[in-house]
Amino acid sequence: MRRFILFILVTFSTSSIILSQNIQTPSEFLGYNIGTQFSRHHQVVDYFKTIAAAAPQQVKLEQYGSTNERRPLYLAYVSSEANMANLETIRENNLKNTGILSGSPTSTDIAIVWLSYNVHGNEASSSEAAMLTLYKLLTERKDLLENTVVIIDPCINPDGRDRYVNWYNETASQPYDIDKQASEHNEPWPGGRANHYLFDLNRDWLWATQTETNARLQVYNKWMPHIHVDFHEQGPNEPYYFAPAAEPFHEIISDWQRDFQTQIGKNHAKYFDAEGWLFFTRERFDLFYPSYGDTYPTYMGAIGMTYEQGGHGMAGLGILNDEGHVLTLVERLTHHTTTGLSTVEIASKNATQLNNEFAKFFDNSNLKYKSYVLKGNEDKLNSLKKLLNKHEIQFENTNGTKVSGYNYATGGQGNMTINSNALVVHTNQPKGKMVKVMFEPNAKLSDSLTYDITAWSIPYAYGLDAIASTSQVNSSKLSERKALQVLNDAYGYVSKWSSMDDAQFLAELLEHNFKVRFTEKPFSSNGSNFERGSLIITKGDNRHVVDFLNTLNKIAQKHSQALTQINSGFSQTFPDIGSPDVKLINRQKVAVLSGEGTSSLSYGAIWHFFEQQLRYPLTSIDTDDFSSINLNKYNVLIMPSGYYGSVLNDDHMKKLKDWVRAGGKVIAIDGALRSFAGKDGFSLKYKTSEAEDDPDNLTAYADREREYTNQLITGAIFKTSVDRTHPMAFGYDDSYFSLKLGSSAYSLLDSGYNVAHFNDTKVYSGFAGKDALNNLDKTLVFGEERMGSGSFIFMADNPLFRSFWENGKLFLVNSIFFVNNNAYEL
Repeated sequence: MRRFILFILVTFSTSSIILSQNIQTPSEFLGYNIGTQFSRHHQVVDYFKTIAAAAPQQVKLEQYGSTNERRPLYLAYVSSEANMANLETIRENNLKNTGILSGSPTSTDIAIVWLSYNVHGNEASSSEAAMLTLYKLLTERKDLLENTVVIIDPCINPDGRDRYVNWYNETASQPYDIDKQASEHNEPWPGGRANHYLFDLNRDWLWATQTETNARLQVYNKWMPHIHVDFHEQGPNEPYYFAPAAEPFHEIISDWQRDFQTQIGKNHAKYFDAEGWLFFTRERFDLFYPSYGDTYPTYMGAIGMTYEQGGHGMAGLGILNDEGHVLTLVERLTHHTTTGLSTVEIASKNATQLNNEFAKFFDNSNLKYKSYVLKGNEDKLNSLKKLLNKHEIQFENTNGTKVSGYNYATGGQGNMTINSNALVVHTNQPKGKMVKVMFEPNAKLSDSLTYDITAWSIPYAYGLDAIASTSQVNSSKLSERKALQVLNDAYGYVSKWSSMDDAQFLAELLEHNFKVRFTEKPFSSNGSNFERGSLIITKGDNRHVVDFLNTLNKIAQKHSQALTQINSGFSQTFPDIGSPDVKLINRQKVAVLSGEGTSSLSYGAIWHFFEQQLRYPLTSIDTDDFSSINLNKYNVLIMPSGYYGSVLNDDHMKKLKDWVRAGGKVIAIDGALRSFAGKDGFSLKYKTSEAEDDPDNLTAYADREREYTNQLITGAIFKTSVDRTHPMAFGYDDSYFSLKLGSSAYSLLDSGYNVAHFNDTKVYSGFAGKDALNNLDKTLVFGEERMGSGSFIFMADNPLFRSFWENGKLFLVNSIFFVNNNAYEL
């Protein structure tokens, strides 16, 4: 028996040595010492493929998606041979532990750790570290894999990484230049941080607007890891940051999650202390806004963490920082490798407790609100359903006729009448805590100093009436949607105008060369009432469309548009279809400014909106080319948030005004309003603050940062008054909840139309400092100022911010197609 055991041990040891010998180091595979060059994404992927082929019993590589630029997205599952042979059972046991799958788990002693690298493309040390971490797990630290499954995403953002790496590789000196003023340390616009559409993928976990996020969530929901780490970089003068996080922590975060973050941080500190490396904890990076790579997993029960290495895109292969230290890529990836392995180590040491505490997180019995009930526009409800499905959150229809609780519309207790179409989302489901985070009226803040916005409540974002109930509301499974009727021959057809579904329908009609009208006044026909903005497609306008009725039917069915047939142009109530108040929608030629001076994130949101949501053509114009651009080729020019001081000099401003006077439309968003406020010819003006400064300037140095929060609005939600008779507001009620991202305030327009404005300063959700609030009353949100035959449209609040404020998007569409609709098609 002893000889047999000895034979087994020798055989196992020999197999481990052979395995280690077959696995190439990253440097051997790449042909250069890791960290002495930036590896392109395909090289990172090829290394993972090579290791998976060399160690198939310990590494499984899975492609889970691809990017807009067709780069593959991969996950590597790494564990012991025994665990890999039992991988599906481990996954199912974990989901049973949460209650997502029914039944009791057969084992709860395997820790699941998910390591995500390079969500920001120009924080490029982390994909290099991913390769080295994989190698060390399979060689030096294979003991950790006996009770741990490690999931590695080597690059969340391949498009952004390659944008940065390709630029750096073609720009850098040989050898690299450590002078921070050298060109290799100064990325050109838009930089490599964001993805193809210039979205920050680290802010997209909850909203899931991007293809990379959607693909990742499908796999994440299948696994629900116990620990998730998001690897980042910050400025080159900063030491390493790791857990525990800073306040504020969201209130649903458990004591165990807080405590284990500290345990992990102390484990990291042990290794950093041994090397004399600097680090910091419990500062800057909080756990509040739910769409990050640390908070989203935390609200799904994991220990979610951000690790920040000094460096960023500015650092290149090496840079002399302000402390006189030459910070190299080798050093940066070494630090990330150390914390990655340390995370797996402490997970392995605490695997059983991780499982036990993870299961406790999914007990939602103590949540205050048991049900969130929502009613409103059917399209908006369907849009919300799509979001909930992405996160595999359950929802049903209500059974009752009235519900009481916290009324989002009033900001206090109240009632709401409902019908069977109303949606209810309960918290007595496995992901009930995430439901609370998404739907809670006003997230509780323990500290006003936060890293991001402080309000995001779903009912406000989607423009739905809602009640949060402290008792569970009766509900049943969703009823099936009724099939649309096929259209019959008629004088014309009318479509509602109240959602992005309607906007997409209009965009496709225009792309198929349909002539479409809209009404500026309510009217009645065939016993039906139609609101302002309703779309009208007449047979007489569209004689040029081949097979008109069949084509219209197909487009209407595709967009689930229930068209109402009208038999005459003579309306029951004014106006008639031929009235001047029923205008033809001209197929607008739209341009947007991009490049230096524009916010890449704001531009990216507009780009994505036109290509992936509205699906309508958009021409991008680089600000460097503005002087030579013929604006007469366009009807609309959109200016993303930005700083246009160097773009709109006197000559360029005159050019822009002349074009508007001739019938052009400028849509200025957020920071772009600064280009016109207080300038000659515009009634747009800043509203000066009424706050009194400290006359003696005696605020203590240590208190300055916190005192400054009195002047801030960190993404708070306010109720605005809306002139729903203005074409910019068609499809809206007389109030609109707006997400205000900063404290900039503009007075109401003296000449022009104040389409939406703040009528009071009540904060419905989020944080706003008292001085900023004092300056907000009677200020502009959306407005139009005429100049000659054209218009300047001002959007002080950005309705496309991160693409999640669904209820604001129609304001932009209205501005393009309805406002000052007097320009002929080009």
